[in-house]
Formats: sequence, C-alpha cells, structure tokens
Amino acid sequence: MSKVVHPYAHRLTILRDWKSRWFAAPARYKEYLKGDITMREYLEKKLRGGYISSIEIERSSKSLRVLIHTSRPGVLIGRSGEAAVRLREDILRFMKARRLLATEEFKLDVMEVPSPDADARIAAYSIVEGLEKRLPYRRVIKQAVEKIINTRGILGARIRLSGRLGGAEIARREDIRRGSIPLQTFRADVDFARERAHLPYGDIGIKVWIYKGIVFDKKSENKD
Repeated sequence: MSKVVHPYAHRLTILRDWKSRWFAAPARYKEYLKGDITMREYLEKKLRGGYISSIEIERSSKSLRVLIHTSRPGVLIGRSGEAAVRLREDILRFMKARRLLATEEFKLDVMEVPSPDADARIAAYSIVEGLEKRLPYRRVIKQAVEKIINTRGILGARIRLSGRLGGAEIARREDIRRGSIPLQTFRADVDFARERAHLPYGDIGIKVWIYKGIVFDKKSENKD
C-alpha cells in the first residue's frame, strides 16, 4: 500500500471504538459533530501537560457524558473533588459561550490509565516535556523508547522527531525503533499518537507507535 493510513482509523470497528458515541437525526448531526470537535480541542488545550490519554464523548437525547483518560487522575480530581467540579463548570461555561448544544444532564468522569508507559499519547507528552526543558533530543527519545520496550506486553516501539532538531537551520527527521511495528496488519494492536513540542526556534513534531501484539477474536477461537 502506497498511501499513509492513520493506525487508529485503520482499525476502527476491528480493534478500536469511536471516540464519540451517539446517534443523531440528520438535522442535529452537524450540531453534535461541531460540539464534539470544539469541546475536544478546548479540553486538549486546557489540559495540556496533564498526561491525557484520550477524551471520549457519549451523548443521548437528554444527557452528555465526557470521559477523560489520564495517568494522573489526582491532578484533575483534586482534593475532595474540587478540581473536577471546577473543570465541569469551565466546560459548561465554554459550551454556553460557544452556543453549543446544551443538555439536561452533564457528566464528567476521570478514568485512570492502568499502564501509562504502554500508552502512545502519554509517551509523546513525556517527550514533549523533555524537549521543552531543552534536554538533548537523542537522549530524550532513547530513554522514552527504552522505557516503552521494557514494559510488559510491548513487542515494538518507534519514535520519530521532525523539525529543527537541536536548533539547526535545516529541518530534518530522527527515528529510533525497537522491535517490530506491523502497520498494515488489521489484528495488530498498534497505538499511535502525534504531538508538538513548542520551542523558541520552532515546533518539533513527534510521532509515537507502540505495538502490543496480535489480537484474535475469542468468539471465533471458541467455535473452532
């Protein structure tokens, strides 16, 4: 295959589920979609540096539920839940200011990621943190890939940096790889994430692939 396919979209309905789950009439579809995209962009910007793995949105006719998966739930929840209440109020205020579709019931749930080192987005955030602290980029990606590959159940990892690495005048790429990354196998559980590190001389693009093995359908195995 000559075309580049996003590893998450490539496995939708096979290994992955949609990050927005709802059904809407054609008249409301545009409002729901706009609301989800706008809210996700707002939360990703607001919670940047909070080690967020993913943001999922569930809707019904009368309720809206936002699930935030993070490796640091205590930071988002706060002492006795104060930070979570404040975040919920900020989201409702943002929805009202942007005139997004309001619902009767709004829920905010914070979920803990069980294995942060095996999560591509959290690994990308750790690389961003290291680069923005002006640490040598080769050391940062080498430590990150070794940390990933030493995690139980990980069979391969790959990290790519693109941009003015080390402040060079000409942009270039730097890749590091351990193990195997089967990008075109549907059953291969490949976690992928993209991030940007904001540096004085420009942004550095970061891509992380983590391969967790082949996933077989348990139902078909039982039938056999």
